[in-house]
Amino acid sequence: MFMSNDTRIPVRLGTAASAGPRSHVLTAEDLPKPSALQRHTLGCTCCAPRSELARALARLFLAQVRGEVSPFDEVIVVGDFGTDALAAAIAADVLAAARFRMI
Repeated sequence: MFMSNDTRIPVRLGTAASAGPRSHVLTAEDLPKPSALQRHTLGCTCCAPRSELARALARLFLAQVRGEVSPFDEVIVVGDFGTDALAAAIAADVLAAARFRMI
């Protein structure tokens, strides 16, 4: 059996029907709406806008840490996202990349 020491939470595209008992399903309704403050595109890395997906993953991570949602071992993203777009959203955000990984 392959063992990995990568402790980041796996994220994959799927459907709500593919979710197991320890999966959390993230849908388009869970994504925050962009605000005017996050629309600027210039600036250093620390003030660059975060994607809606990265912000949703951050909220989900904190909710799990606080015990506001049931513990989960993976996140299944449902919606009109491509694998490349999902991977790019995670890779482009330092916190998301530290907490989550694409599978």
